Amino acid sequence: MTEPRVVAITGASSGIGEATARRLAADGHRVLLGARRTDRLAALTAGITAAGGTADHRPLDVTDPLSFQEFVAAARKLHGRLDVLVNNAGVMPLSPLHALRTDEWDRMIDVNLRGVLHGFAAALPVMGTQGGGHLITVASVGAHEVVPTAAVYCATKFAVRALSEGLRQESDGSLRVTVVSPGVTTSELADHIGDPDAREAMRAYRAVALPAEAVADAIAYALAQPPHVDVNEIVVRPAGSAQ
Repeated sequence: MTEPRVVAITGASSGIGEATARRLAADGHRVLLGARRTDRLAALTAGITAAGGTADHRPLDVTDPLSFQEFVAAARKLHGRLDVLVNNAGVMPLSPLHALRTDEWDRMIDVNLRGVLHGFAAALPVMGTQGGGHLITVASVGAHEVVPTAAVYCATKFAVRALSEGLRQESDGSLRVTVVSPGVTTSELADHIGDPDAREAMRAYRAVALPAEAVADAIAYALAQPPHVDVNEIVVRPAGSAQ
């Protein structure tokens, strides 16, 4: 069994974040859950604790650097360290570029890209002082390909993949860096698509989807490798799907 780690997870109130919290807590890790919907976090924390796991939660807005700093500080206050940060929070309000839904563009950049950078900025000094750590970022197959209505979303995910690769190359071996890129996965991401045509297209696109637990398993796999093994990228899709 993997040595227990202190793991902070963003976007933990639903979907991949929730599944990852349950899986890593079941593996014996101590998880700190962050999101804006603290009522859901409280229920998830209670469920994990009742099942014998170790979990706590804190409110987190990944678009706010101070909120992220406080989130990481909470992990250190609770457990004395932070071994793993799972940057999972993301939004996906798809639309064609000519629809000019610029507020949604800004939101994707703020959450999907700046949110990851804020996570790096909060976690790297702590992990540097400790002499090591693991940064795991949930990207998307949209980090590898572009489809209509998803140009801005894919741009944020391409950027996150580039940031993670740059960080990996700059690291001295004590820091592990992993990007997990899921294909279509059961989650709430598509529920917030405001453009009607994009929303309808996404219903068909998501007809075949992975359970969130499959992505959590991929994250657990990367985390479980020995210290000298750095799993840099995992792409996981539904079997038989082109997405």
